[in-house]
Amino acid sequence: MKKFLQEFKAFALKGNVMSLAVGVIIGGAFQGVVTSLTDNILSPLIGLFTRQNFDDKALEFLGVTLRYGAFLTSVINFLIMALVVFLLVRAMNRLMPERNPEPEPPKPRCPYCLTEIKAGATRCPACTSHLEGTVQS
Repeated sequence: MKKFLQEFKAFALKGNVMSLAVGVIIGGAFQGVVTSLTDNILSPLIGLFTRQNFDDKALEFLGVTLRYGAFLTSVINFLIMALVVFLLVRAMNRLMPERNPEPEPPKPRCPYCLTEIKAGATRCPACTSHLEGTVQS
C-alpha cells in the first residue's frame, strides 16, 4: 500500500498532470464567461433580427418539445470556445522555442571497427588498433 501511495504521489505531482488540472479549472471558469456572452449579448442581438428570444425557439413534434434555439445557442458557445482555444494554442506555439535542439556533433569513431572512441585516444578500446591521426568524426 505504501508503494502504491508513493507511485500515486509521483504521478499526481508530475508537471503534465498539474498543468492539466489548472487547464480544466480555467476552462470551466472560461466556459461560464462564454455562456454569459452568448446568453446575455449574442442571443439578444440575434433576437433583434428575429423579433423574439432566440433561446425560446422550440418545435412541438409528436408530443415532444424540441428546443432547437437552446441547441443552436450551445453550438455557438462551442464555436466560440473552439476559436479561443485555437487562438491561445497558436499564440503559445509562437512564443515557445522550437523543441528540436541543435544536433550534437558526431563522436569520433575508430576507422577500422567504427566503435565510438574518446577524442584524443591513441588506441581503439574495442579492437586496440593504433589511431595515430586517423580518428574520424
